[in-house]
Amino acid sequence: MSNYNPPEVWFHDSENGGEWAKINRPVSGATHQQALPVGKHPLQLYSIATPNGQKVTIMLEELLAAGHPGAEYDAHLIRISEGDQFSSGFVGVNPNSKIPALVDCSGEQQIEVFESASILVHLAEKFGEFLPVDQVQRVNTLNWLFWLHGSAPYLGGGFGHFYHYAPEKFEYPINRFTMEVKRQLDVLDKHLANNRYLAGDVYTIADIATWPWYGNLMLGNLYNAKEFLSVDSYPNLMRWTQEIADRPAVKRGRIVNRVWGDDNEQLAERHDADDITKVLNN
Repeated sequence: MSNYNPPEVWFHDSENGGEWAKINRPVSGATHQQALPVGKHPLQLYSIATPNGQKVTIMLEELLAAGHPGAEYDAHLIRISEGDQFSSGFVGVNPNSKIPALVDCSGEQQIEVFESASILVHLAEKFGEFLPVDQVQRVNTLNWLFWLHGSAPYLGGGFGHFYHYAPEKFEYPINRFTMEVKRQLDVLDKHLANNRYLAGDVYTIADIATWPWYGNLMLGNLYNAKEFLSVDSYPNLMRWTQEIADRPAVKRGRIVNRVWGDDNEQLAERHDADDITKVLNN
């Protein structure tokens, strides 16, 4: 029998729940008036270098590396721990108040894009890169893109929260989410035994979306859980992880809007390609 009794009505207790309790609120909308900054490039990104944020900065750097100058962008830092995502400007772009958010000013009409998968699809279709035209390859790409967006909440909001961030550690939720994460690692490892990339032989937005979550986990960059998850038992996934990690655009994109870690991995804001080069060469 459980000793837990739910309250008559659940309510927001900002003092209970650890580091992120104050942003785990039950209402939406802006908490304060503040306009978003606007830079000089056609694409304006508002983000922070969590895995969801890294997806878009890696995509933008890949597009630039592929020869698309129209993918030049300003990356403005949104400090989620300080509630920047609840400003009136940010909520105006993304009513869900989650990073990343993109404003595309390149056309006659401004386009506001939120949800990282939507941003990746928008950019892939806009520049004709990393989303195959061939129907079979396109479906395979979208299969894995949607797989990631159904799976990552178990890794981040489930395992990551209860194992790494929760102020108290409880065996049941940690074990339950750990087993699901290990199942997901096994899904990826078995698939990548016969495929170079997630959609087959071609590098796509499915890889760009998945690497910041599962690649970072495999490399020990997420939740300090590498050894406990026995990542060496997933050799195909590790091969894929390392191959993508070695891509120059991934090395560049992963540090944008990052404000923690080693100095040569931190770039709070990016407004010019040289901003990244200076940090990496530091």
